[in-house]
Amino acid sequence: MAILFTAGYNYNGAKGDIRVWNPYVEFDDEWSLSQIALQNGPYNDFESVESGWAVNPGLYGDRQTRFFVYWTVDASKTTGCFDLTCPGFVQTNHEIALGAAIYPISTPDGLPYQITIYIFKDLITSNLWVQYGDGINIGYWPAELFTTLTLTVETVQWGGEVYSSRVGVTPHTATQMGSGEFPDYVWDVSGWVKKMRIRDNSLILKVPEWAGTYTDEYRCYDVRYVTDYVEDPEFYYGGPGRGPLCP
Repeated sequence: MAILFTAGYNYNGAKGDIRVWNPYVEFDDEWSLSQIALQNGPYNDFESVESGWAVNPGLYGDRQTRFFVYWTVDASKTTGCFDLTCPGFVQTNHEIALGAAIYPISTPDGLPYQITIYIFKDLITSNLWVQYGDGINIGYWPAELFTTLTLTVETVQWGGEVYSSRVGVTPHTATQMGSGEFPDYVWDVSGWVKKMRIRDNSLILKVPEWAGTYTDEYRCYDVRYVTDYVEDPEFYYGGPGRGPLCP
């Protein structure tokens, strides 16, 4: 993981603009994704809903960058799944398909393409909705799936994740995160999330009052949170995986 997170308040929604890349994924049983997540509970047994883009050859059968949703109620030990691969998420919009390939994709010498994701709780039903782009509600996770997440959200996360059995070992996986470049706010060629917003009991989307960064393996995938000299905080993340710093 290489994430920006905020905690300490009662949240009921989060939003962000996520730059879209097509990172290299080395093996078919690995994936690389960039997302927004709402989470509640301890590290080893949390409830979570997530949405963003992913390269996941084991699920989609190719290495295209695709839109996804994901949920779990026990830190992915026995529950949860991507998209509609198990009962849970209810899709209400049929213009944008879950698992659909995203186009266009950012390139280092091209325009920075992005997707906007907003996950929020319906205060009447307590269902958790996913909104894509400019106000397109994709669908929702029913409140009955969860025990505590629909009561309050303790933590909001933005950023990247690589799943592999080859992390923390040598040789490390060469699966990339973000663009495959380490955080770069000067030349703008790494993964980023901008316009990070949270929604609390005021029901107003606003910049988090406090945010911190976390990465499991900073030599492989790193983070940088930029707050100085910018009108709106910006979060940069990513890395190449296996390399000179990450054997």
